[in-house]
Amino acid sequence: MTTLLQQALRRKSVDQMTSGTDVEHRGGGELARSIGLFELTMIGVGATIGTGIFTILSTAVPLAGPAVILSFVLAGVVAGLTALCYAELAGAVPVSGSSYSYAYATLGEVVAMGVAACLLLEYGVAAAGTSVGWSQYLNALLGNVLGVQIPEALAQSPEGGGIINLPAVILVGLCCVLLIRGASESTKTNAVMVVIKLLVLVLFVAIGITGWQTDHFADFAPMGFAGITLAAGNVFFSFIGLDAVSTAGEEVKNPRRTMPLAIVLALVIVMSVYIAVAAVGVAAQPWQKFEGQEAGLSAILADVVGSSWPGTVIAIGAIISIFSVTLITIYGQTRILFAMGRDGMVPMVFAKVNPRTQTPIANTIIVCIVIALLAGFIPIEFLYEMTSVGTLVAFLVVSVGVIILRRTAPDLPRGFKVPGYPVVPILSILGCLYIIVVGLRPITIIVFAIWVVVVLVWYFAYGIRHSRLGVRA
Repeated sequence: MTTLLQQALRRKSVDQMTSGTDVEHRGGGELARSIGLFELTMIGVGATIGTGIFTILSTAVPLAGPAVILSFVLAGVVAGLTALCYAELAGAVPVSGSSYSYAYATLGEVVAMGVAACLLLEYGVAAAGTSVGWSQYLNALLGNVLGVQIPEALAQSPEGGGIINLPAVILVGLCCVLLIRGASESTKTNAVMVVIKLLVLVLFVAIGITGWQTDHFADFAPMGFAGITLAAGNVFFSFIGLDAVSTAGEEVKNPRRTMPLAIVLALVIVMSVYIAVAAVGVAAQPWQKFEGQEAGLSAILADVVGSSWPGTVIAIGAIISIFSVTLITIYGQTRILFAMGRDGMVPMVFAKVNPRTQTPIANTIIVCIVIALLAGFIPIEFLYEMTSVGTLVAFLVVSVGVIILRRTAPDLPRGFKVPGYPVVPILSILGCLYIIVVGLRPITIIVFAIWVVVVLVWYFAYGIRHSRLGVRA
């Protein structure tokens, strides 16, 4: 039993992670360093701004009323504290794998697998959830421009009254093709899409503010602070992009400087846009109308202007926006599995890199098939909550990792250090725990716990015997 425990708690040193030799010796290959500061910042913004604004208001506003603005602030403060922790670890451990790799270096192998469970849930389910939201805006665009709609049987999951959400499946397929072509092509395409959606959201604020009605804030928090917290838990997945930056560690130029800076820049952009859009949206439409409202931002502008053209512009922006979110979350999923395959935690097929495209093609295809199945058949509300719990636990572990790495490797080069240490990481830990306990439904936590157990069973049945650390030992 002692030997098993020692194996489960073995840690991979930062030098081992950054040497890049493991995967080469096993025939996997290396990823190309082709991503600069602008593209990396746009990965963070692209993976974050999208579903959180374009689709989540219809589920979050009914929980908190106009006080949903505070829900975004609460979630953003917790995410911001964690973003600072991510920035330090991303500069100190500039590898693929995000908080999985950070946990491996600080907390041990079995904890890293628990974090991997969070990340696989976080990215896979988030990609599926955003794909589902994409079909709503595609229908809005088709209705405004052509006067037609995708039949409900092909635009809804079985629980939503349909057979399959076909647009969501198609979106995942398009992302798959783009990711296979190469990381550079994918990130440049994403950067263009992010700039477009930011311009569209600026247009929403500019038009929506003309419909501002202070009376809509009269009953500001109809569900009290409990409603604010519940909505914060529901929207927390919207900050997944801050984690997505750290999945690109091995494809970034000058990562020790670029990664921390990109995380901080992405946080500032995201928080500014979220709060502005949420405030204008609630001011322009009574909060009671948000419940069950599909393509919410389009509907708001249609009411304000009395015409469908602003809604059409928003729908186009949402289609582009959600495409970029889905693209980057799938990208993040594949890079986490790449790191796990290199470590021996999952089969080596996930770490094999095509020598021509320098991308993990088989890995990408497998991930996209699973995500397409989730997107086609699972309702969006449950996907949102499952993503939130995975994100929160991953954020919590990163904050713990900062404290541990400061103690175990104080002389490790860091491109960024958390200000106010150790207060900031401790507050981040407490904030994540608070939202998990108060802001998420018990069924969500139970399903999440079952999923973590499944992954840990996989670890003790497969990973612990195939671990590269074990092979070296």
